[in-house]
Amino acid sequence: MARSVTQNRKIINTSAAWAVGLLIFFPILWTILTSFKTEAQAISDPPVFLAFDWTLENYGAVMERSNYARFLWNSIVIAGGSTILGIIIAVPAAWSMAFVPSKRTKDILLWMLSTKMLPAVGVLYPIYLLFIKLGLLDTKFGLTIVLMLINLPIIVWMLYTYFKEIPGEILEAARMDGASLKEEVLYVLTPMAIPGIASTLLLNVILAWNEAFWTLNLTAAKAAPLTAFIASYSSPEGLFYAKLSAASTMAIAPILILGWFSQKQLVSGLTFGAVK
Repeated sequence: MARSVTQNRKIINTSAAWAVGLLIFFPILWTILTSFKTEAQAISDPPVFLAFDWTLENYGAVMERSNYARFLWNSIVIAGGSTILGIIIAVPAAWSMAFVPSKRTKDILLWMLSTKMLPAVGVLYPIYLLFIKLGLLDTKFGLTIVLMLINLPIIVWMLYTYFKEIPGEILEAARMDGASLKEEVLYVLTPMAIPGIASTLLLNVILAWNEAFWTLNLTAAKAAPLTAFIASYSSPEGLFYAKLSAASTMAIAPILILGWFSQKQLVSGLTFGAVK
């Protein structure tokens, strides 16, 4: 009897997980399907799901209108650069908070996290003026710095959580063996926290890749990433749903592929230290 109840509970949990997963994935699936429709089929009422004339004309139109490779390269540089720079800054910060805490460590962590609750539009004007003054407007370097700063609290919090799961005695043993502070962090702490660091890297690449507010307000043409590439298909004449869907599919495809191939590392990192 107990075994039957356990099996039924497992079936219910599995079905619920699949239902939630399909519900979350459906908008992505619908966008991909719409990208293969004509504009008339994209706005048809009632909507058509699979029974339509599949076409690649939207992708051809997008490639003719826009330099997709340039937008893609900008996204790679900005997302990758902001994440790597954030990790370089966050690792020593998280190490000090995890292994050399002060009375104010918890307060500092909460303050850092509270900055994520600040509406971005509230600081847009001063940052915009600062970028004009420093010549950083519409530059990949300027946008890299901004995205690194807005995601830095998340990077520090995640690494702090992972580092707290590592026994401090291991680092003490390394010091007794003559390891310097640099060697302790690079050759002892970092290898042990690779799953956590990898998941932090992946999560922040995704966050930076999907960032739209700052990319649309601080770039124009030279440094515009794929989020600006998508926004360019909204015009005063109206929305071109099929072409917009094609542009969106081309923008999300690289990060979807990255997430698919790195899902094991991401799950491993997110559950790092959960089981003792």
